[in-house]
Amino acid sequence: MREVSPPGGTARSNPQSLSLLEFPMKKLMTAVALALFGLATAHAADATCEAKAVDKNGKALAGAAKASFMKKCEGAASCESKAVDKNGKALAGAAKTSFIKKCESGN
Repeated sequence: MREVSPPGGTARSNPQSLSLLEFPMKKLMTAVALALFGLATAHAADATCEAKAVDKNGKALAGAAKASFMKKCEGAASCESKAVDKNGKALAGAAKTSFIKKCESGN
């Protein structure tokens, strides 16, 4: 089926007429944008955890201690972003504390 142009205009003058490639391209570009945003967020969380990986004397953690800290820190960052109520509003107080504790334990 081919598109029919109205008199004096092009087929594009009708906003309802999308070519076969326009819709999938929009989906693809949206997916790429979301993926890039996710990578940037993950990198920022990683940099924040890296900066916090110090012992009580202010020395940088190393080895197993650092690996353990990084795993816990990155998990906490993930749980923080998921701490929202059914309306999409961020949890606060005891509800947030309870949710994060449960989220980090993996239950």
